[in-house]
Amino acid sequence: MSARTHALPEEGETDALYERLRAYAGRPAAEPACGRDPVNEPMIRHWCEVLGHPVPADGSAPATMLQVWTMAGPAGSRGGRSGPYGELLGALDGAGYTSIVATDCEQEYVRPLRPGDEITYDAVIESVSPRKTTKLGTGYFVTTRMDVRAGGALAGTHRFRVLKYRPVNRRTAETGTGADKPRRPRPVVNRDNAGFWEGVARHQLLFQRCTACATPRFPWLPGCNVCGCAEWQPVAASGRGTVYSYVVMHHPPFPAFDPPYAVALVELAEGVRIVSNVTGVRHDEVRIGMPVELEFLRVDDDLELPVFRGAGTEWRREL
Repeated sequence: MSARTHALPEEGETDALYERLRAYAGRPAAEPACGRDPVNEPMIRHWCEVLGHPVPADGSAPATMLQVWTMAGPAGSRGGRSGPYGELLGALDGAGYTSIVATDCEQEYVRPLRPGDEITYDAVIESVSPRKTTKLGTGYFVTTRMDVRAGGALAGTHRFRVLKYRPVNRRTAETGTGADKPRRPRPVVNRDNAGFWEGVARHQLLFQRCTACATPRFPWLPGCNVCGCAEWQPVAASGRGTVYSYVVMHHPPFPAFDPPYAVALVELAEGVRIVSNVTGVRHDEVRIGMPVELEFLRVDDDLELPVFRGAGTEWRREL
C-alpha cells in the first residue's frame, strides 16, 4: 500500500510510531553553518526600507532580522537538512502523513547584532508532539530550534514548527456524506480588529489613519508603526484598487476551498494593501496592475467577506 493511501493505524501502532518519532528529539535538524555575510549596514538598510521599519539609531540590526543572517539565498549554502531530520520526515511519510504545512515560529533575542558580527548557527529537533487532530487532518507537530551565535556567544533562537499530516477527505469532511461543503474558517476577532469586522457587517472596508502623523495602516494595529502614536480614526476605503501581487493556490487542498483560485495583495487607492480573493475572472486571468473593485461575498449564513472583482483581460486591451 502506498503512503498516499495508507490506512489509519491502530492505537497500538500509533503509540509505537510516536515512541519512534519522539526519539529524534535532541538530534540535529541541520548541519552547522556560517552566515553568508557578516552583519552589514547595506542589508540592514535594505531590509528596513522594504518593511517600512525605521533604521535603528545605534546602527544595530533590528532584532527581527535574526533569521535573515542565516538564509541561504538563491545560490544555496554549505549548510543543509541533517540526516536525522530527513529520517524523521521520511518516517512520517511512510506512515501516511505525507502533507506538510508551516504553523508558526517563535524568536527569542539575547543580544543585538551589529555590523561586523560573524554569524554561525545550528539547529536541533526540539520536540515531536503526540498525534493531533486538526481541521487539515490528523498528524504530528515537529518543532526545530535554531541557535544563532555571534563570536561564539548566543544572539538569539528561532523556533519553527510544522504539521506533518494526513489530509482529511475534502468531500466528506465534517458531513461524512459529501452532500454539503465544509464551512470556511472563521476569522479571529479580537479587541484590536473588532472595528474592522463591524465595518464589514455594514459593507464598509475600514482602515486606520494615525491622528498624529496621518499615516494610513492596514491590517488594524493598536498603534502607529511610523510614529508610535496610539490614537487613530477609522476611514472607509473607496473600494477601488489594483492587484499589487498575487499567487494561484493549487496545493495543499483545504476543506471549503476549491483550487485553483487566486489570492491577491490588493493596493487600495488610499495607499494601504489587503490580502483577499479576486472574483469575476478566471484564476489565470489575474495580472499585476489589474484594476479591481470591492464587493462583499456572502460565504454562508454567518460569514461575509470583503473580496475584489477583477476586470479580466478587457482592461489590457483598453490600454
